[in-house]
Amino acid sequence: MFYDRARIYVKAGSGGNGVVSFRKEKYVPRGGPNGGNGGRGGNVTLVVDPGLNTLYHLQHSVHHRAEFGGHGGGADRTGATGSELRIPVPPGTIARHADTGAIVADLTHAGQAVIVARGGRGGRGNGAFKTSRNTAPRLAEKGEPGEEAWLELELKLVADVGIIGVPNAGKSTLLSRVSAARPKIADYPFTTVEPMLGVAEVDHRQMVLVDIPGLLEGAHEGVGLGLEFLRHIERCRVLIHVLSGVSPDPTGDFEAVNQELTLFNAALTDKPQLIVFNKMDLPDARAAWPAVEQTLAQHDLPVLAISAVTGEGVLEMLRRVQAMLDALPLPDEAPEELIELSPAPDPKAFQIDEVEENVWLVQGVEIEKVVKMTNWDYYEAGMRFQRILSALGIRNALVEAGIEDGDTVRIGDVELVWGYDNALGE
Repeated sequence: MFYDRARIYVKAGSGGNGVVSFRKEKYVPRGGPNGGNGGRGGNVTLVVDPGLNTLYHLQHSVHHRAEFGGHGGGADRTGATGSELRIPVPPGTIARHADTGAIVADLTHAGQAVIVARGGRGGRGNGAFKTSRNTAPRLAEKGEPGEEAWLELELKLVADVGIIGVPNAGKSTLLSRVSAARPKIADYPFTTVEPMLGVAEVDHRQMVLVDIPGLLEGAHEGVGLGLEFLRHIERCRVLIHVLSGVSPDPTGDFEAVNQELTLFNAALTDKPQLIVFNKMDLPDARAAWPAVEQTLAQHDLPVLAISAVTGEGVLEMLRRVQAMLDALPLPDEAPEELIELSPAPDPKAFQIDEVEENVWLVQGVEIEKVVKMTNWDYYEAGMRFQRILSALGIRNALVEAGIEDGDTVRIGDVELVWGYDNALGE
């Protein structure tokens, strides 16, 4: 089975916690705060490994977690940074958010790496909160949680040349003739049930070819094996369209396959094609060739007659394909990370809703992050949280919405009471 899809869960490391600590050296009265910051959590990164050509290694390895950052220490010691987790994927892998379908990464060339989940920053120790008015702060932050997501991975094979055609046209035989690939070959349709890669060499130059399983009418809707493998054609720069020399209607086969390409993705029919009339070793094919050549000439595409079995015309075919590749512009190098075209939402924006009687829900990127990083064990942390509520405008917004003393305020996973000491009121 060809594994070209996978669903994985990625979780970056959370940042380490900051600590509350004070200097305690002899002869140093009233030693100041020296609690260190936590270390940043490790990222989760997808990395292209050219040695891979399927997503099989991720079928039974679903959960991927990077290392947490270390906690801070006394004497202003910063916690260790969590180790990055690097997940190898084959060239041609596209990663999408499972929930939204948004593309996170498009990985095409060896060594390309894209961070798909960023580690959380470390929480600050009490040394970071020292001011001229508060010389001995007794508060510290928790580490920021690392990003997490379910990703859908999809593989589109990266090859110079795609070999397409109806079932049993001789595509696998051709691939085995021009490369060291050894696909299954037999005289019945759908011998090939998964794409096969091979490397051909012509005049001391190499090209990568992929044998796409045979396409039938309705392939774009899932008939036969088409829907599973049509997307692998999208990465190819040139197509070799193989026609069977013993088909009752080779021209009809050609038009049917091109129609399926158009219905799946109209851009596929714009790719350069070389039409190859195969099985010239058989008398019926040799007899039919002149008429077929004349009919195919109307498509304004190069046409060759070959025999994949005997090798007749194969070298000429490879040289013609290499010339077609040389005539194309070089493919652009993929960017290290996708460019964000739409502006990111304002992290300080928030929304307030009364979800139940006397229960208020506050949602927002910044305030939810602050809640997760607040260490509620420290009284001063609660006071600082109140100041942040005021700075973000949330306190005034709640008052204007009609909140009353004793009401519950939910922010993230935390519930707080409005109006009591060390809660949300004055």
